[in-house]
Amino acid sequence: MKIKVLGTGCPKCMKLEEMVKTAVYKLGLDAEITHVHDIDKILSYDLMMTPALVVDGVVKLSGKLPSEAVLEKLLQ
Repeated sequence: MKIKVLGTGCPKCMKLEEMVKTAVYKLGLDAEITHVHDIDKILSYDLMMTPALVVDGVVKLSGKLPSEAVLEKLLQ
């Protein structure tokens, strides 16, 4: 599984990255997590708001922080 957190480094973007790492560990997933800071790469996903979560190339969430339960559901 390839997970990307998209965001330029704002507090919400950093929080989403922390949440993803925690959820991946908790669920025991085999995942590669990267944080994309480059604005051109972020815009290539056709997003209007960050933070955003991309799982295996599909945008699963953008513009808000999910609850732990929602995040875990998105990652399963």
